[in-house]
Amino acid sequence: MKSTDANKPHLIITVGIPGSGKSFFAEHFSDIFKAPIISYDLLRRQIFTNPAFNDDEDNIISHVANHFLDEVLKTKRTVIYEGKTSLRAERIVISKKARDAGYEPLFVWVQTEPGAAKLRATKASVEKPAMPPEKFAHKLKQFTPPNLSERAIVISGKHTFASQLKIVLKHLIEPRVPNDNQTEVSIPHANRNYLIR
Repeated sequence: MKSTDANKPHLIITVGIPGSGKSFFAEHFSDIFKAPIISYDLLRRQIFTNPAFNDDEDNIISHVANHFLDEVLKTKRTVIYEGKTSLRAERIVISKKARDAGYEPLFVWVQTEPGAAKLRATKASVEKPAMPPEKFAHKLKQFTPPNLSERAIVISGKHTFASQLKIVLKHLIEPRVPNDNQTEVSIPHANRNYLIR
């Protein structure tokens, strides 16, 4: 990111409607770079045998995820957060927490059209249970897209992980924009040691 100190770890925060592909991106990024992940989907699968996707269940997952996030931010390593980010107010809280811990928040907005996202979210698979259609409709209605001040990177939830990763890595390794008194900084090759601490 242009305004980022190269030594600052990132909190990569996925944003999008249910079924957009946030978990897909977050889990693959975590696997490749061995980055810690806080994932509501993974927590839901571990805590509840038959998830109901109701408010009580969401509150339990939120408490567990917040505790894990507080602990993982102590590591000063880049972390992936795939959780409660539908509302701008939620993203502001997470972003502040990241900055207070010495992290640079990086929003990755995974976009998929609602029809395709609904098919994914409401269809059960071995990896995840189906979200009830009425819960999907509620979450879709309450979703607030990132605004310009959040400077979200937009990726398509229908693209391959390799093409999604190229876009995100480009933003992670971009140098600062030099002013008139500075010379341009060369970009180091993207590698795991440079990006993930």
